[in-house]
Amino acid sequence: MKHLLIAAALTLTATMAGANGASAASPTPSPAPEGSPFGPACAAIEGSLAGIADQPVATAATQVPELSTLADAVKRAGLVEKLNSAEDITVFAPTNEAFEAVPKETLDQLLADKEQLTNVLTYHVVEGKKAAADLADGTLTTMSGGALTVKGSGEDITVNDAKVVCGDVPTSNATVHIIDEVLMPE
Repeated sequence: MKHLLIAAALTLTATMAGANGASAASPTPSPAPEGSPFGPACAAIEGSLAGIADQPVATAATQVPELSTLADAVKRAGLVEKLNSAEDITVFAPTNEAFEAVPKETLDQLLADKEQLTNVLTYHVVEGKKAAADLADGTLTTMSGGALTVKGSGEDITVNDAKVVCGDVPTSNATVHIIDEVLMPE
C-alpha cells in the first residue's frame, strides 16, 4: 500500500508540473503562490493538470503520460487502493526519464519483486500534504520507515540527490512533487 501511495503521488507530481510552463533556463524565480505548480517540467504535463486535481493520487498518476512508469509500478506493487485512500500525503514522483536512468537489469528485478518494489515506492511517500514552502532543510520520515533528506527552499529543492522538477502538484489527497531520480532506500 505504501508503494501504491508513492506511485500515485509521483504520478500526480508529474501531472501538475506542467502547469507552470517555466523553462530550465529561466532564472530562479520566487516561489509560486502556495498550491501553484512550479518548475521546468511543469510545462510537459500542463495538459494533465486540470484533470487530476480532483482525483486521488494513484488515479491521477495514470492521467499523466510522463508518470506512466510510476503508475505501472504502483499497480504492480498493489498500492493503488492504499495510495488512493490515504489522507493528506506527499508523494515525490519520479518521471519516466528517472526510471529510464535506472540500469535495465536493476529495474527489471525491482519490478519483478513486489516486496522490494513496495519498499522503494513507499520510500517516495511521506505523511501530510507538504507544499514547497513546508519543505525546509531537514529530514522526512517515509511510509516505508526510511528517511529523506530535503535541502533548499522555494523552487530550488532536492530530496536526497533528486531535484524537484515540478512541485506543488495537487491531487484530492496528496501534494505531488515530481523528481528527476528514483529514490532508493539505504
